[in-house]
Amino acid sequence: MQSEPIKVGVIGHRILMEEDKIVAGIEKAVELLRENFGDRPLAILSSLAEGADRLVTEVVLRNSDSSLIAVIPFSMQEYIKDFGDEGSPSRTEFERLLREASEVIELPDNPDRNEGYAQGGNYIADHCDVLIAVWDGQDAQGRGGTGEIVARARGQGKPVLIVRAGNRKPGTREPTTLGEEQGRLLVEGLSSADA
Repeated sequence: MQSEPIKVGVIGHRILMEEDKIVAGIEKAVELLRENFGDRPLAILSSLAEGADRLVTEVVLRNSDSSLIAVIPFSMQEYIKDFGDEGSPSRTEFERLLREASEVIELPDNPDRNEGYAQGGNYIADHCDVLIAVWDGQDAQGRGGTGEIVARARGQGKPVLIVRAGNRKPGTREPTTLGEEQGRLLVEGLSSADA
């Protein structure tokens, strides 16, 4: 009989640079989950947004026993517009990952997109066993932002694995870096030998 999966939530910045450093930090986080939870399979809860969601999802899905639960923060018809027109690279990647999902949870539509994103992040925080956050450690730049969701998971006493990553300059799509800190793994609530 297969063990109950560890539900791994993901939250983080959409606009990233130095992705190789971030991916290395995510790989360390997944190794740490394996060390702490043994042979239990991993189920990633992800909204499949650009940036952090997709990077963490891809790393977790490299494990043959892992699965994807796609959490769509509001109606699919509206959400898919975030990823460009049909055939655009972002939308094509979103659709490919969505096809890999073992389960798709579409949350109720919300006329306020920011509230919809908050609803999606809250769902992930509420339903995960551990949260991976690709985050600069700063307050959220908007409703439902990374800082807000990390605070929610912490408030519930859940382990949080933070992969340090610069966000974007406020009000722009220009990514930032944390320099030497970019990709560093910080661990809260799990044992770690060397994180």
